[in-house]
Parts: sequence; structure tokens; C-alpha cells
Amino acid sequence: MPARTVLVTGAAGQLGREVVACFDADPAWRVVACDRPALDLTDRDAVLGAITTVAPDAVVHSGAWTAVDACESDPDRALAVNALGTRHVADAARRVGAHVTYVSTDHVFPGDKQVPYHEWDETRPVNAYGRSKLAGERELDPGSTIVRTSWVFGRHGTNMVKTVLRLAEAKDVDLRFVDDQRGCPTAAADLAGAVHDLVAAQRPGTFHVTNQGATTWYGFARDVVTLAGGDPGRVRPVSTADLDPPRAAARPASSVLDGAALRLGGLPLLRDHHEPLAELVRELQA
Repeated sequence: MPARTVLVTGAAGQLGREVVACFDADPAWRVVACDRPALDLTDRDAVLGAITTVAPDAVVHSGAWTAVDACESDPDRALAVNALGTRHVADAARRVGAHVTYVSTDHVFPGDKQVPYHEWDETRPVNAYGRSKLAGERELDPGSTIVRTSWVFGRHGTNMVKTVLRLAEAKDVDLRFVDDQRGCPTAAADLAGAVHDLVAAQRPGTFHVTNQGATTWYGFARDVVTLAGGDPGRVRPVSTADLDPPRAAARPASSVLDGAALRLGGLPLLRDHHEPLAELVRELQA
């Protein structure tokens, strides 16, 4: 049986690189990796040209503008990349009959729910980034797959784990992280594996995919410092309202995602986030 082809947008990002690696390791798939500047999602002709030329069986659309505060300052650019760009991807995929899997975010929710959000909960973003990603979800055909995730960390790109390790190198400096925002940290490599499986099965619909175990940014930072052999007492809690300078964009106070669609569909949930976190800290310190 000939290999199927998957085209990955955002292929140089921290998730995109792991998605490419997952499909590269599977002989049933041939991977075409696309990223800026080779593929500008806001350029309709470029997107249509790339996807219709390759004519893939599947598209993993992980390309996005994810700088939350920058999106707040430039909401038009956020919409151009995350919403209109997704329209272009969906249009091109439709022309060649490719199944689309779109990576979305916990920021589509307001964060005022006391229990985890499941896939059928009402969306109501509180920032421009969340609004642009939700708009992207709405550009997809009914048979597409939406993977919502949160607090991604990994070997590639910029993320909280690398930030904490860098800040912890400065001795005698307290590290302050907010303790009033809750979510589920998610390892990019674990998420990529789940994306691969959903693509391979062409499972339509919305799925919440995170590692298990909710925490706060404060708790997460303490875990990173502890795993690195440091003193977790250096990490101090601070409220979002007391951040100096304040963040430009509001954040959902609690964006813990319940993977109900996976759980009720008999599909495996990702492991507890402490396991891949420990593996990553060891790798980054090696």
C-alpha cells in the first residue's frame, strides 16, 4: 500500500517539529513540512498553491500566531493569521479532498468554570488570541478535526520550562509566577503522538488533548526548579493583578480541559504531565 501524504503547517514550531518527527517515524506516511517564510498563511495564493500542488491526504494545521499579548495589541494580524489563514488552509484542502486537523487552544474558554471544560461547553474567549483561534475553528468543514490543547512545553522553541530554567540560573533572585491561573501543562511530543493517531484514524470532531494533572504556573515553576535540583522555595506566588508590568491580554483563570471525547470514545488519555516534564528537564540539563 503506498504511503499517504501529510502536509504540516507551522512545521518549525515546537509542536510542528514534533508532529513532523512522529509522521517521519511512521512508514505509512510521507511528510511535507511547511513553515514561514516558505508558507505565509495570510497569502491565499501561496497556501492554495502549496496544498494543491502537494495534494496531500491530510493536513495538520499547527501554524498560528500564538503570542497572546502581541495578539491583543494587533488583533487584525491575529485574525489574519489564525482565522483567515485557516480559511485558506480549509479552502485548499477542500479542493484536493484532504482531511484537516486544526490545533486550537484552551483560550477559547472564559476560564470562569469551576470544573474542567469539555468539548461541548460554550466558548467565550476573553482575549484577541482566543477569539482568533475560535474564528479559525469556525472556518473548518464539519468532517475536520479540532484538537484543543493548553500550556505546551517541549524541546523546541520558547516555553515555560526553558524560561524557568534560564531564570533559575541567576542566583539569589526570587522567581515570581502567578498562582491564580490553572491549566494542564502538555508535552509537545505527547501531543504530537495524539495528533498523529487522530489523523491516521481520520477522527472528526473536537478533542481536548492535554497531559493529565492540573496546576498553576506557580506550581509548575516549582516543579521545574525541583526537578533541576534547585530550591523550590525561590519560586514565589503572585496574583495576575499584581504582575508588574501587567499583561496586555486577559487570561482564563481556569482553563483545565476535560478530554471527554477521548475518554468516552474509548481513546487513551495522555499521561500525567510530571512524567514528560521530568524527562525534558533531564534532557535540557544533559
